Order: sequence, then C-alpha cells, then structure tokens
Amino acid sequence: MNTRKDQLQAFDRLLTIMDELREQCPWDRKQTMETLRHLTIEETYELGDAILDNDLEEVKKELGDVLLHIVFYSKIGSEKKSFDIADVANSICEKLISRHPHIYGDVEVENEEDVKKNWENLKLKEGKKSVLEGVPRSLPALVKASRIQDKVAGVGFDWEEPKQVFEKVKEELEELQEEVNQQNQDLIEAEFGDVLFSMINYARFLNINPENALERTNKKFIKRFQYLEEKAKENKKSLKEMTLEEMDIFWEEAKKA
Repeated sequence: MNTRKDQLQAFDRLLTIMDELREQCPWDRKQTMETLRHLTIEETYELGDAILDNDLEEVKKELGDVLLHIVFYSKIGSEKKSFDIADVANSICEKLISRHPHIYGDVEVENEEDVKKNWENLKLKEGKKSVLEGVPRSLPALVKASRIQDKVAGVGFDWEEPKQVFEKVKEELEELQEEVNQQNQDLIEAEFGDVLFSMINYARFLNINPENALERTNKKFIKRFQYLEEKAKENKKSLKEMTLEEMDIFWEEAKKA
C-alpha cells in the first residue's frame, strides 16, 4: 500500500486538478453547491451499490467520485471566503477528538454501547436541543427510521430484549389488519407505517441493516425475474401471454439457478 507521503501527494494532486478545472473548464466553472447536490446523492448511492456487491475495485472508483465532490464543495467554499478543504478536515478532526474522550481524554468505556451513549450525550452538551437533530430531513424514510431508532437507543430509550420487539411487530400487524377490515385508507397507511417502523426496530435487535436486507432482496428478485423473462423469450412468448402457473415453473427454476 501507499506510504503516508504518497497519500498526501495524491491528495495534493487532486486539489491542484480541482483548481485547474475550476479555472479552465466551462462546465466545472459553472457548478454551484446546489447544482452538485443531486449528483452527490447519486454518487453516494453508486458507492452503496458497489459496497453491497462487494466489488472493491468499484468501491475504490466510487470513493474517488465522492472525494471529488468533497473537494469540489470545499473549492466553492473557498471562493466564497467561507471555508476551504483544510477547514473541513480540521473540523472533523476536532469533532472526532471531542467525541472520543475515551481515547483523547480520561473517560472509561467498557464496550461499543458505552461509546454510542457518550456520543449522543456529548452532542447534547454541545448545544443540540434534541438527539434527533442529527437525522437529515431528506433521508429516505427507511434509512431515517433506522437512524431515529439508533439515536434514541443511544440515550437509553429502547426495548430490553428482542422478543419484546417481536411482540410489538405482531401487535402492529394485528392493528393493521383491523384497519384493513374497516377499509379506512388513511388509517391503513398509518398502521402500515407502524408495522414498517417496528420491523426496522426488530432488525436492529437482530443486528441486521434493514436497508441492506431489503436491497439484497431487491437484487434477488431482479435476478429471478430477468431469468423468467429470458425463459419466456426462449419459448417465444411474452409474459402477458403466459399463465401464472407457467411463470411459476420458471420462477422455481430461477430460485435454484
């Protein structure tokens, strides 16, 4: 692997290229934080895909894209005389030191849970009014629910054991079915949300990331459905022409493929 000197030289090279592009390239010169925002989100999702695929070569490339965006925002910040890349790096360094008193201070911890609780308590001491202030409003709902539950658990608002959470899941499913029977669409949606929230909480107790679990199922479904499509083509049929029984035969084959 590269030495620290090589790493710093590579980062310096990237900063130099960013300076040159910002000055000389019409597209790069035109960009603002607002125009880059949706591209940054897209790059982050692409990084997430590469991680789930365990494709380390692709992870490397996508990390480069994300790093470029960090450097780009910092360059724009420096042009506005607000902050530059050194301020960004020093800011996170100071936060990490402050949030790890068990490493850089005299606080003692026994395990990971102690670290998480200290993290949330320190943020409140820093002036945050709620432990939930750090959850971005624009997060996808599933990810947001998971982060909310992590945050409140960090200050002790949590179930004691998994079976309690599973009982809550069953309770929410029963309440959902009651509203389905009553056919009140607004209440059905509310109860369905409660079921999802409780399932996401249960995932936490099972040490499962619900976003990763769902995406894994998405990928599995896509692979099997595309197998079904290929088999339909081989039989010179469209899916619309096939019965569910016919499709199910290929679906079962796909599960074994």
